[in-house]
Amino acid sequence: MTTPLSKEEIPHELICLTGEVRDIQFPRQGHTSDVGIVHGEKGTYIMKRSQEEPFCSWLVREEYVLRHLQGTGLPVPKVHGSAATAAGHWLVLEVLEGEPIRSALSRETDEIQRRSLLLQFGQMLARLHAALCPPSLIGEGNWLDKQLEIATYNLHHYQVDGTAELLDRLKTSKPQAVEQKLIHGDFTVDNVLAAQGRVTGIIDWSGGAFGDPRYDLALAIRPKPGMFEEIKDRATFFEGYGMSINREEYVYFADGLYEFF
Repeated sequence: MTTPLSKEEIPHELICLTGEVRDIQFPRQGHTSDVGIVHGEKGTYIMKRSQEEPFCSWLVREEYVLRHLQGTGLPVPKVHGSAATAAGHWLVLEVLEGEPIRSALSRETDEIQRRSLLLQFGQMLARLHAALCPPSLIGEGNWLDKQLEIATYNLHHYQVDGTAELLDRLKTSKPQAVEQKLIHGDFTVDNVLAAQGRVTGIIDWSGGAFGDPRYDLALAIRPKPGMFEEIKDRATFFEGYGMSINREEYVYFADGLYEFF
């Protein structure tokens, strides 16, 4: 049986950070990076490795974003180190308490506790959007225009779910501009952590930017088995956040722009 990454593959400079690796556990894997919980001589760490583009660039971006989010008060992991090798790009992060809120929600049978988690999920996003965006993450121009440019590049260079026809519609039917804020860029039930009934952290920051907050809102409420399949889940989340988006905005971002990323 193969594993996403092995002790022998870890670059020497990262072994110097962790100490001798005693064990690696593998949580539920995403599609962009190999992820391991590394138990080393000096402690326990999250280790991520991406092997091809655009995922290597995303991991480089995540390190950049996380380093500049320190001091914002948001519950994000600290960066311990990184390395670039022939096998890909590596990133070593702090382990945050908790599991993806998706896992917590899928097990929760108490409606009061479930509602509390959904409220906190919305409240955490409101806290994120209210945070002062570090100047280093504020680019020139409009975020959505830039994302449409990147979507065009991705369509022609990588395998994406979107089509040329969809991209044309997105370019000609952009929603009315709103105030840009610090956004996560992939604020889903897989990237927000919870423990003992409370939301504890936000991970996977490669999409962090000064951008359109409706993108985060749309991705947060995408239906998953057992969650956000009913109106009441979305209503509870929006109650926690403090406002909602309309159907057209949801479709534009979740069923449109996201298809190219």
